[in-house]
Amino acid sequence: MTDKQNMIEVRGLHKAFGHKKVLTGVDLNVGVGESLVVIGGSGTGKSVLIKNILGLLKPDEGSIMINGEETVGMSAKERLRIMKKFGMLFQGGALFDSLKVWENIAFALIQSLRMPRMEAKDIAMEKLAMVGLDPEVGELEPAELSGGMQKRVGLARAIATQPEIIFFDEPTTGLDPIMGDVINDLIINCVRDLGATALSITHDMASARKIADRIAMIYEGKIIWVGPVADIDNSGNEYVDQFIHGKAEGPIKMAVRG
Repeated sequence: MTDKQNMIEVRGLHKAFGHKKVLTGVDLNVGVGESLVVIGGSGTGKSVLIKNILGLLKPDEGSIMINGEETVGMSAKERLRIMKKFGMLFQGGALFDSLKVWENIAFALIQSLRMPRMEAKDIAMEKLAMVGLDPEVGELEPAELSGGMQKRVGLARAIATQPEIIFFDEPTTGLDPIMGDVINDLIINCVRDLGATALSITHDMASARKIADRIAMIYEGKIIWVGPVADIDNSGNEYVDQFIHGKAEGPIKMAVRG
């Protein structure tokens, strides 16, 4: 029986692309209202994990439960219903160049929820304020925004539909440390205000430490450690220790090409 206190439950998840095995038996829980951050190096399977949970990829084997419902093998119609629970902050912002900022934020409200444009615009402007941007920004084109502003707009779009679950894909990548910290604070506040469950993937330990309730580390397609953020420095796991301190020496071997 599924524990209803878990918003996301992943069991025995496998995913390969040809001969390359990316996920090799991932087990992971995210509690209702919890912020869980998955850390790991490039190519360890973080993005593939999140894409499987979102339904953008189909797992080869395993179970993905969302709020007690099995989503693996769902029909397209049922999948759309589940997708409405989700918000997503993409790594590169992924804003539509042809739409104004407010239209980007309101995209799902208009396209998926069929909300009238002016009603959706009001919500978009409210979310813009939540991420600390002035109303005039709503009328700008994405190309007119700095990297930090694009991340804020992406966050406003992620929370526009009042999602139950928000996914954050490398939320601070490409930002300077100060703007990264601003984004971390906004993530914490937005998730708390919505009462949402959050699942993030990152290799930025400053971000992970700040936004997580718990941290899980993925290595070679499996979760090798999971625990409260307060325990990360005393994990007792040599892989975790090497990663969080950015040490070249250790069990994780990086391919270096001259």
